[in-house]
Amino acid sequence: MPEITLVSQNKSFGGWQKVFTHDSVELKCKMRFGVYLPPQTEQGPVPVIYWLSGLECTEANFIQKGAAQKYAAQYGVIIVAPDTSPRGLNIPGEDDDWDFGTGAGFYVDATNEPWKNNYRMYSYVTKELPALINEKFPAIPDRKSIAGHSMGGHGAFIAVLKNPGLYRSVSAMSPICNPINCPWGKKAFNGYLGGVEGDSKWKDWDSTELIKKYNGPQLDILIDQGTNDNFLTKSQLLPENLVAAAKESGVAVNLRLQEGYDHSYYFISTFIEDHIKHHAKYLKA
Repeated sequence: MPEITLVSQNKSFGGWQKVFTHDSVELKCKMRFGVYLPPQTEQGPVPVIYWLSGLECTEANFIQKGAAQKYAAQYGVIIVAPDTSPRGLNIPGEDDDWDFGTGAGFYVDATNEPWKNNYRMYSYVTKELPALINEKFPAIPDRKSIAGHSMGGHGAFIAVLKNPGLYRSVSAMSPICNPINCPWGKKAFNGYLGGVEGDSKWKDWDSTELIKKYNGPQLDILIDQGTNDNFLTKSQLLPENLVAAAKESGVAVNLRLQEGYDHSYYFISTFIEDHIKHHAKYLKA
């Protein structure tokens, strides 16, 4: 297991918000991740919530703006917040657009050149990073949940739907729910996966498609969506498609439309306690 290097640490609500770097085997570059260690870790291991951020974000956005530390301390959970993509690889085109390449890994394992050797965020967040967290921190390995925002909501959903039983619970805010049918998703999948638009290769990374054939432990999916989210009106998120598919498959989805809220961290910080409480219910059961 590679070594980790402490970048920063700040005491918060009796615990510690820390940031580390390590050399990633999956991504073949140095990666940063944030870890909030609640005060309960001084007595022993506690459950973990993985938080996946959205387009353009780094690990810093959520840990500085998400207002999660207070509630992580209250409910006794570690929160792990990775970066959203590899960085500094000098791949041609990686910095050309804000919604593809750097800061926009889309939590898939790329199969297309030149991305396939480094852009393996799915394997990073579901395998490499949890193994690292379990070894280096006081985490209970079999008690983990996952959540995310926007592109990170997409990442959280596919992590759960492709790995039945691996996570205790899942939730998302403003998630990209049907990427094969939205502009962001089509751009990302065309670049990272190639193939024909909408083919089986794409459907394997789409939560609306995956939920149609989900066969695993009963899920209780929590989604918060702001009604003033401009990406909702631009058909980037499509939560209604996921809800319809889940209903047909018998998967429980609680979609809460939050009047007047947008896509920002003001929205995230307002409802983050509900999401941590949602996960704590299953992590502590």
